[in-house]
Amino acid sequence: QVQLVESGGGLVQPGGSLTLSCRASGITFSTYDMSWYRQAPGKERELVATVTQIGYTINYADSVKGRFSISRDNAQNTVYLQMNSLKPEDTAVYYCNAKRYGLSSKYDVEFWGQGTLITVSS
Repeated sequence: QVQLVESGGGLVQPGGSLTLSCRASGITFSTYDMSWYRQAPGKERELVATVTQIGYTINYADSVKGRFSISRDNAQNTVYLQMNSLKPEDTAVYYCNAKRYGLSSKYDVEFWGQGTLITVSS
């Protein structure tokens, strides 16, 4: 079955760095756009960053531009999120997402990881 397994979360001080990893299994990884989302307490889930199938297009939320970097390794079926200059407002559960677009939206296929908590606090 399909699994997206995130790792690398934890507690970090403001200004610190963390790298999240998400390893996929059960899918043809290179055919999926990969994204990181996050959900802070009491807030809706928001898109953080997206990298397309072969990494040519990378989109970031305005709140993380210049601080976060998404990348992927198709040989390892893994997507990464390098997070620098972390702020308390980055505290959230971070989710890995895999999405493959069909000819129409009803044929889209999407999978989610279980999430990993990042707490930015002194």
